[in-house]
Amino acid sequence: MFLPGFWSEFGMCTEPSAFGARSTFPAYEFPHAHPVIKSTDEIDNLIDPDPRTDGLLPFIINRLKIAQPKIEEAGHKIRFAVARGPLNIANYLMGTTEFLMAMISEPERADKLVRKITGFLKNWIELQRETFPSIDGIFLLDDIIGFIGEEEFKTFGLPYFKELFDTDVSIKFLHNDAPCKISAPYLPDMGVNLFNMGFDITLNELKDLTQNKITLLGNIPPRDVLASGSLNDVTKTTTELVRTLENRNKIIMSCGGGMPPGVKTENINAFINAVKNS
Repeated sequence: MFLPGFWSEFGMCTEPSAFGARSTFPAYEFPHAHPVIKSTDEIDNLIDPDPRTDGLLPFIINRLKIAQPKIEEAGHKIRFAVARGPLNIANYLMGTTEFLMAMISEPERADKLVRKITGFLKNWIELQRETFPSIDGIFLLDDIIGFIGEEEFKTFGLPYFKELFDTDVSIKFLHNDAPCKISAPYLPDMGVNLFNMGFDITLNELKDLTQNKITLLGNIPPRDVLASGSLNDVTKTTTELVRTLENRNKIIMSCGGGMPPGVKTENINAFINAVKNS
């Protein structure tokens, strides 16, 4: 499976572009969005974007519309509304260091920024669902929740993710391949029912932290094993992972993080065969 399925985006430029972020598209690197907020005083003046008209978002919707007939002719559907999470977007709008410092030194302003972004995200997700009624899942990607402490997460993360996932869809999917031990116990309360983590934590640990209430998607190393490893490396790592699972339910075997560029078909087949034979 490829999750979240048919998905149009412009990398990390997608949502920040709607707030006016300048976007850079190097030939052989990932796209990058540049900060638009130079000081916390500017948060008050930040626009409330309209996802129907602003930034790259109309292009994303239109690209999926153009592809939709062929997608459905092939027997598939567009199943997920996809977005970066509110802390991830705030990170790009301000800069990582500046946003993390604002959480501590000016929490009311940082909270105002996250509140504004969350309102925008609700509109963006709703537009995707209105445009493609076959959508029955939400996929949010936010690694910044892995860079903050528990109290900051409870203030700036938990309530806003709960609000975003409080929607009548079947799949509520979160990606965070930064450290997740602090946030993982709160995943059930956030409404998450599918989680893709990094490979710095075991699936057994995550099952304990989430009380086995969440389906886990992971978690062999994506770059060093799935992309760069030999067939033997992939087979050995995958087999060891499956055989060390204390409980095999609520597991979708995958890599810990996104599928990296350059993964060979042979390595994917070795991964699939190792899962089947373990």
